[in-house]
Amino acid sequence: MSAGRAVGLLLGVAADAALGDPQRGHPVAAFGRVAQAAERLLHRDRRWAGVVYTGVLVGGTAGLGVLAQRASRRSAVLEAAATGLVTWVVLGGSSLADEGTAMARLLDAGEIDAARERLRNLCGRDSAVLDGQGLARATVESVAENTSDAVVAPLVWGAVAGIPGLVAYRAANTLDAMVGHRSPRYRNFGWASARLDDLLNLLPSRLAAVLTSACAPVVGGSATGAWRTWRRDASAHPSPNAGQIESAFAGALQVRLGGRTVYGHVVEQRPVLGEGRTADAGDVTRSVELSRVIGTITGLLAAGFALTRGRRR
Repeated sequence: MSAGRAVGLLLGVAADAALGDPQRGHPVAAFGRVAQAAERLLHRDRRWAGVVYTGVLVGGTAGLGVLAQRASRRSAVLEAAATGLVTWVVLGGSSLADEGTAMARLLDAGEIDAARERLRNLCGRDSAVLDGQGLARATVESVAENTSDAVVAPLVWGAVAGIPGLVAYRAANTLDAMVGHRSPRYRNFGWASARLDDLLNLLPSRLAAVLTSACAPVVGGSATGAWRTWRRDASAHPSPNAGQIESAFAGALQVRLGGRTVYGHVVEQRPVLGEGRTADAGDVTRSVELSRVIGTITGLLAAGFALTRGRRR
C-alpha cells in the first residue's frame, strides 16, 4: 500500500494549501482539551509525572493512529483518503503563511500596534516591547521555526510511519507547546514533553535547513549564504532544533536574526544568527514564500520516500 500513503501525503499537502486548517471541530483542539484535563489529573512538580502524562497522551494517540492505519489498508484508495485527511489535519503550513502574510502587510503599512497584537498568533513573545524591526525579526524567526515544526517534521514522520507517525508527532509537538516551557509550573512536569519533541525534530530540523539552502534562490535568496550560516551559527542557538532552520533562513535572506528576546518576564540574550541588515517587512514576505516552497518540496520528497520504501518491502 505504499502508493496509498504517498498519494495521501500529497493530497494532505494540497488540502492544507487550498483549504487551510479545518474551521470547526479541529482534532488538534480536541486533543488540547483532553491534554488539559489530563494535566489537571496528573500534574505534579516531578519529572516522573510528566513522563506518565506524555507517555499516556502520545502513546494513546499513536495507538489510535495504528488502528486507523490498519483499517485503511484494505485498499490503496482508502489508505490514500485516510492518510490525506490526517495529513491535512496535522499540517500547519497554510495558516502559518496566512499569519506571516498578515504581519508583512501590517508592518509595511506602519500599523505597529495591530502587528503587535497579531504576533501573538505566531509566538509567545512580549510584543509590547518590540518596534517594527523587532516585530519583523520575530516573525521571520517564527515562520522559520514553524516551517520545520509544523510542515517538514510531520511530513517526515508521515513518510516514515504513516498515520501513526503523523498523529504521534503532532501530539508530542502540541504537548511541548502546552507544557514544554521553563515556567515554574512546567520546569519538571514539562521536561518529558520538551525532550520528546526535541528528539522527534532532530532529523526534520536539519533536513529543513538543507532544504532552505536548496530553495533560497527561488525567492531571490542566497543558497551559499544559507548553507554557510547554518553550518556556522546553528549550534550557538539554545534550542538543538530551532537554531538549525533559523540560521539557514538568516543566511538565505541575508539578514541578522537572534539577539534580545523577551517572553513575559523572562529575557533571553540569544546569539546573533547571520550577518548584514536587520529584517524588515519585505523579508517577512520572502520568508513566507520560502516556507511555502520548502513545504511543497518536502511533500514531494515525503511521497517519493514513502513510495520507494513501500516497493522495497
